[in-house]
Amino acid sequence: MTDTPSLTTKAKASFIGLIKDVLWVGGFLLLFHSFAYGTYYIPSSSMEPTLLVGDRIAVSKFALGYSRYSFPFSPPIFEGRVLGDTPERGDITVFAVPEENNEVFIKRVIGLPGDRIQMKAGRLFINSELVPRVFQEEVVQVNGSGWPIRTRFYEETLPGGVTHRIAEFRDDGVNDNTQEFLVPEGHYFMMGDNRDNSNDSRARGGFGMVSYEELIGPAQIISVSFTSCKELNGEGCFLGLPFGRFFTVLE
Repeated sequence: MTDTPSLTTKAKASFIGLIKDVLWVGGFLLLFHSFAYGTYYIPSSSMEPTLLVGDRIAVSKFALGYSRYSFPFSPPIFEGRVLGDTPERGDITVFAVPEENNEVFIKRVIGLPGDRIQMKAGRLFINSELVPRVFQEEVVQVNGSGWPIRTRFYEETLPGGVTHRIAEFRDDGVNDNTQEFLVPEGHYFMMGDNRDNSNDSRARGGFGMVSYEELIGPAQIISVSFTSCKELNGEGCFLGLPFGRFFTVLE
């Protein structure tokens, strides 16, 4: 007579099989997140109106090659960058800031190595040339304290032809008049599209210019979004979710 495996033995084998499946899936996701695409949640308004709080974005890891900051927890496995490519002006890019415990930020590449960047009365100058912007609309929004805030939206065109929207509260804010910055070799000047509500390369005491090694990759798509439909005035919303922002290609 052939012995029949006990229920305990079957349960143990099933449990071990489940653990193996979980490890395989976890390993695959770790490799995918490290080498192909990473996903990041937008926690602040510094990139409005392009990105909103609650958006989740997909970032191409292979587009710029790999550095230690491409991987979870930024392990010091090597220095510099391998299989590297360089970002272009206007790219929405994710990067790590070592001085902030490798916290991840997202901004737009404004200045390339060798560029001279300056803000004068709220206007952006690149290599002494005024960057054109075209007024689109003015919107009155209510902040968290209940005070109305007037926000002006412009369409800005960077050298090279990238056109994107920016938001301005005023043209005499804390970062609206700066010194002229010279972008060093191997570094990039980053700015948020929400010009008066962004900690970026303009800010005194901020993270300054971002090194090539610290770049993680360009944000290419809004995969899903959990931003408030109230802020969108219901536009593109269904069943309380902003489905209109799902799978939006970023420019």
